[in-house]
Amino acid sequence: MLRKNKNNPIILSTWNFGLPANEVAIKALSDGGNAMDAAEAGARHAESDEENNSVGYGGLPDENGNVTLDACVMDSNGNSGSVAFIQNIKHPVSVARKVMEETKHVMLVGEGARKFAVSKGFKEIDLLTAKSKKEWKKWLKERREMTPHETHDTISVLVQDKNGDLAGACTTSGWAYKMHGRVGDSPIIGAGLFVDNEVGSAAATGLGEEVIKTTGSFLVVELMRQGYSPNEACSEALNRVIKAHNGNPDFQIGYIALRKDGKAGAACLKWSFDYALAKNGVNKLHNVNGML
Repeated sequence: MLRKNKNNPIILSTWNFGLPANEVAIKALSDGGNAMDAAEAGARHAESDEENNSVGYGGLPDENGNVTLDACVMDSNGNSGSVAFIQNIKHPVSVARKVMEETKHVMLVGEGARKFAVSKGFKEIDLLTAKSKKEWKKWLKERREMTPHETHDTISVLVQDKNGDLAGACTTSGWAYKMHGRVGDSPIIGAGLFVDNEVGSAAATGLGEEVIKTTGSFLVVELMRQGYSPNEACSEALNRVIKAHNGNPDFQIGYIALRKDGKAGAACLKWSFDYALAKNGVNKLHNVNGML
């Protein structure tokens, strides 16, 4: 077992919108919340931001003009909850937590997930904003296939609280103009997110189909268990993808990892990737260059 980090709390999240998400997570911790409370709070912030076109309210729709959302959570006890292909609910990450804490299931999808959310008091709203609707109608004229890195897709939030406990949350509106019914890695435990309170946590962003094929976040955590540093674990998980695509994948995947001892790291396949790290009272955006 890795030694316990003495410099808690730590929050690690994806992309530049991770900075304000981290601030919200920090407040949740300062108000007495635990790692799971903070991870959920950070993810909810991104879900509420209508300027963020890849998460929650304001997310770009599927090819039929429907905003469909995916999210999952995992706590320090190994419990997890998930919703996929849910519509008209603003905070799928909170519904995922309800699934984890108030049902015997791990994942609810589609209409069943929506009905469950409503039964728990979540209000239904139209998630398609005027701005996203305008973008969708523009896309309909040419129907160009989008790639996930064009819209930054997922926010993942990994937290270690003052007790050293780990938790994580992941939420997205997914691939812009995707096929109706498509689900990516974000609601899948072990793909988009994985937490092992003895070892560390990891989360993914990018082309979900390829993350699923390698159970990427689980792989990153298992590599840390074997002694890899967070940076090394993220890079090695991506090496598996590179090998599977003959050394030249034409898509982006980024991983973030937070080890039990407080070490954080990240890596991405191509171009570059931003992650936000809040540690020792400083919340800062870091940039990682692609491996290829």
